[in-house]
Amino acid sequence: MSSYATLLYEEVDGVAWVTLNRPDVHNAFDNAMQAELRDVWRSLRLNDDVRCVVLTGAGDEAFCTGLDRAEAIDAYLADPGGQRALGRVSTPFMFNSPSANICPKQNDLWKPVVAAVNGMACGGALYMLGEADIIIAAEHATFFDPHVTYGMVSAFESIHLLQKLPLGETLRLALLGANERITAQRAHQVGLVSEVVPLADLRERAAWVASTIASAPALAVQATLRTVWMAHDEGRRAAFDRAPAYIYLGTTYDNIAAGQRQFTGPDRQDPNLR
Repeated sequence: MSSYATLLYEEVDGVAWVTLNRPDVHNAFDNAMQAELRDVWRSLRLNDDVRCVVLTGAGDEAFCTGLDRAEAIDAYLADPGGQRALGRVSTPFMFNSPSANICPKQNDLWKPVVAAVNGMACGGALYMLGEADIIIAAEHATFFDPHVTYGMVSAFESIHLLQKLPLGETLRLALLGANERITAQRAHQVGLVSEVVPLADLRERAAWVASTIASAPALAVQATLRTVWMAHDEGRRAAFDRAPAYIYLGTTYDNIAAGQRQFTGPDRQDPNLR
């Protein structure tokens, strides 16, 4: 297990487990955690032993509650104009967003990320969930964004949510702020979450999903992941135009042959149902 101040990190059978480890503040991310997450995402780009990632939080109360407001308030008080505390650099055209540090795809990591949501997920946690590929939630998990309640703009959070939710659901979550929490069951209904399980089963279920993905040829998995996100971000016509390039890059005859043997072989297992 690697040593970090704010994260727990371990690798098990091709899967990296990244655990946000500040349970005393509901796993809110401070500057130190931002730096460590950025280091993890970028280091995983070069780690061929890892083919899938599980992201979760320590404890059973919270996955992550966003930016550590205590640290942010200290920064605001130390800056009379409040510009740095608001993320501004020198003009409104340059902005320091935590997304650049805490989000895997903004760090150019194209290995699947499974989020195991073990409690509250709110505010800046939605950055990471917006870039997760599969989200599994414990039954008691809740999702909300308190920004507007406290006089702040829900911008990056809402943009990330639109990767997962319909427009109306995104607006409801953003505009009701801290006054309404989406349950895990409702999150499943609207497509934010792909599966809801008892807390006791969360790690096992996330491990099964991640290890199953990790067992497939990495090149095919990563090319598929990149294709789907490209299609989602750029639109149908552009996606069709670019898809052949990803097929070419992510396909080898050796992988196809191995896959065909697995599909037709005597050890083939029926897929799990959910």
